[in-house]
Parts: sequence; C-alpha cells; structure tokens
Amino acid sequence: MNLDDTIVAIATPPGRGGIGVVRLAGPAARAIAHTMLRRTRVLEPNRPHLCDLIEPCGAVTPALQTSAPANSTQTPTRIDEVLVTYFAKPHSYTTDDIIEISAHGSPVVLRHILELSLAQGARLAEPGEFTMRAFLNGRLDLTQAEAVRDLIDSQTLFQAKVAAQQLEGALSNRLKPIKQKLIDLVVLLEAGIDFAEDDISVVPDATILVRIQQIRTPLQQLAATFTYGKIVHQGLTLAIVGRPNVGKSSLFNRLVERERSIVTPQPGTTRDLISETVAIAGIPVELVDTAGIRQAPDDAEAETLGIKKSMEALADADLVLVVIDHTQPLNEEDNELLRLVQSRPAIVIENKSDLPSSYDCRTKPDNLSRPTTNPCSADTPVRQAAHRQPAITRIQTSAITGEGIPALRAAILNHIAGDFTTTQETGFLTSLRHHKLVTDALTALDAATNAVAARIPHEMLLLDLYSSLRPLDEITGATTTDDILNLIFSTFCIGK
Repeated sequence: MNLDDTIVAIATPPGRGGIGVVRLAGPAARAIAHTMLRRTRVLEPNRPHLCDLIEPCGAVTPALQTSAPANSTQTPTRIDEVLVTYFAKPHSYTTDDIIEISAHGSPVVLRHILELSLAQGARLAEPGEFTMRAFLNGRLDLTQAEAVRDLIDSQTLFQAKVAAQQLEGALSNRLKPIKQKLIDLVVLLEAGIDFAEDDISVVPDATILVRIQQIRTPLQQLAATFTYGKIVHQGLTLAIVGRPNVGKSSLFNRLVERERSIVTPQPGTTRDLISETVAIAGIPVELVDTAGIRQAPDDAEAETLGIKKSMEALADADLVLVVIDHTQPLNEEDNELLRLVQSRPAIVIENKSDLPSSYDCRTKPDNLSRPTTNPCSADTPVRQAAHRQPAITRIQTSAITGEGIPALRAAILNHIAGDFTTTQETGFLTSLRHHKLVTDALTALDAATNAVAARIPHEMLLLDLYSSLRPLDEITGATTTDDILNLIFSTFCIGK
C-alpha cells in the first residue's frame, strides 16, 4: 500500500439521503478538489466553505472566480452546492491533507465527485484504508483503530460508549504499566548478564518471581474481563422454551415491549422460531420465541418440525428461559426440559403468577408416577438444578400484568454481566484476538516462572520473557505483521 497516493471514497452509506460525503486524503487532495469547485476564497483549515460543485471545462478549471474568464466561451456547469472542509496535515484523521465534500445525498452526484477525483489522479480507497493510514502514521494505535470499527458497528448506546473508551485508549492505558514492568524486568536481567564482570549483582530468584507475579496478576484480571467483553461486543442469544400454552409468546412480547408474536388460548400456535433483538442494560440480546415442546401427534408434521427447531434453538442459545405454568403441577415435559438445562446457564420462570394455582402442594398428592413432579417438594428438578448448578435462577412472572418482569430483566443482566454490573470497569477485552494474545503472554510468563524454579540460566529465562512481551506488542500494533493488519482493516467499510 502506497502511503503517498491520494485516495478517495464515498464516506456515507449507499442510497439516497439528505447529505452524502466524499473524502479525499493525500498530498494532492486540495489540488484535486480545486478542479471541481468554484469558490470565493482560499480553503482554510478546519473551516467549512460553501462552494459550487462544477463540471470542469478542461484539464484545469479556474477556481477563484464566480464566473467564467473573459477569454472563455464556456461557463462551467454548476452541479450542486456543497460544503467543503479542509483538514491540514498533520492535524487530521490520517495526518494527511484531507478534503471532505458534503453534497446533497444523491448517488449520482456522489458518484460524479468520485469519478472527477479519479480522473485527476486519485485512487479508490481500500476498505479501512483511511484508518490504516492513521495507524501507520502514528495517529492511532491498533486497539484504537479496531475501536473505530466497533464504534461504527455498535448496535446500542452502551456498545458505542465502550468503543469510545477504547478509542480514547482505555485498553492501551491499562496495558501500558503492565508492559513497562515486563520491560523493566527484561532490562534488569539483561544488565545482569551483560555487565556481570562489572560487579552488577545477579537478581535473586525470589525477586524475579515476585516481579513476574506483579506482571501476571493484572494480566490475569484483564484476561478475565473477556467473558463480559465478548458479550458486550457480540451480544447473546436467549431462547424461550417450554411446553405449549405456558405463556412463552406472551412473555416474549412483554420483553420486546410490542405484540411481535401471535398469542391465542389454543396450544401450539407458534410453529416456527420468532426472533427479535432488544437491548438489556445496553447489551444486544436476541430473544427467540420457540414452538411448544411436547409429544406432537403423528399427523402434525408442521408442529413436529417446529418442535425440532425449538430443540435446536435451545442447544444454540447462550442463555435459556424455561417457562412453566405456575397454576399447574410439573408434568413429564416440564421435567424433561429442566433436566436438559441443568448443566447450562438457565432461568426457570413460573409464569401466570397472577392466576390462582389449581394445585396446592400442601394438600394434594403427586398426580404423576414420578416423585419429582411435585413443584413444592425439595427434590423437584428445579430445586435440584438450583442446588447443583448455581447458574439456574427461579423467578415468578406474569406476562399479562408485567409482575416479575423487572426481576427477570435483572436476572438476565446478572447472567450476562455478573460482577461487572457494579464495577463498571473500563479497558476490558472485547476482541478474541486480544484475548488470545493476553493468554499467550500469560502462558509465556508461566514458562518463565517454571524456568526460575528449575534454576535455568537467565539467558534462557529471557526468551520466555520476550515471548510474553511480543503478544502484548501485537495488541497495540508495535510488532504486528502485514497479514494481521490486512485482515483487521479489510473488515472496515470503504471510506473509513
């Protein structure tokens, strides 16, 4: 990639709109812009200028005039009235000269500006090339460059805030003192090796172990943030399952806050998966309403297919809501679902809590042969699961009145965020690439610790320490290869 080229791209999404922006960056950006603009004064940095977009009358278009020159027989044709902003190097996004032309959002006009720029020697920008130039020119480090993409892709305000923190350098600032401690240890050991004849003392093993632990502890804490950060970045899928007519679709509608799924008193209304994405505490959650799970009649082919899809949704979901009917005893279908989710993150919902229960645990005997069908007994699957698997929570709700819905949202958030709901920690890991590199650094530190315990010479110990430093450099881009850079920036949109 030639950084001396002048590149151009349409920076706004495809389609018609009130405004569309074309961005030029590079040494010839101003000269190219002059050929298509009629303006009354010289472009000044960081100030918008109202200009006419014109059709050039030849190789060079008179720029500083409001009408055609006296010796000209042709007046440049005005195409649009545009707002032009000039960002002078190095005080721009890429540290190059940048021209942004804001025109009316007609695809024809924007494409014409693009074609005029290409005709004057500009090159069409590659995906993410503007941000890559910002990185290569030292304007951003790699974590900040990746945060630009995350900010553009954010679906909720919270995701945007997290990306903005990364763009401000939250992750880089958290890594900086960790890297510095590692570098200090490397320098200390290198000095002990290089200047041993000058009576510089060799660092005791106990001191080395303490200093390695001082590096390892904050790295472990950073690695632990990925569980939450991945969910913040990607969101999660939540499947609502249960037997027919327990109120799954009503609960689904209550959570999405609109009548998205059809609700009727007849069991088995939902035959296919219905999904909707909502934000819970700023985290995108894809809710999936499923067909009621039961033993379908042999001639009910559509219902059988719906039940099969329900089981697939249950298997694929990050979190499962198992809905049971508060007014009825557990039956075999309820028990089977509860057994399926015992080893998974799940919330058991006793729906229809606004209705009186027709089943009194204190007076009525178990009406099924299995002893685990009594919902009030200590050995029910719900209670067993809650005892063996702390991830399962039990909540009473009414999808009709809204009772228990705030508690359900809080329980979902607790499954998502855990302790992060109160800490509000910044600078956490949201990228799988970053998490892998931090894990690689920790692995190398473990090897260094074992080397000290085995009394391996410091020359060999340093290899492990360098192996720990290298992944941390790759996070910020200090030692990143071209292949990794191309892979990262190829996921950007053209024009950013």
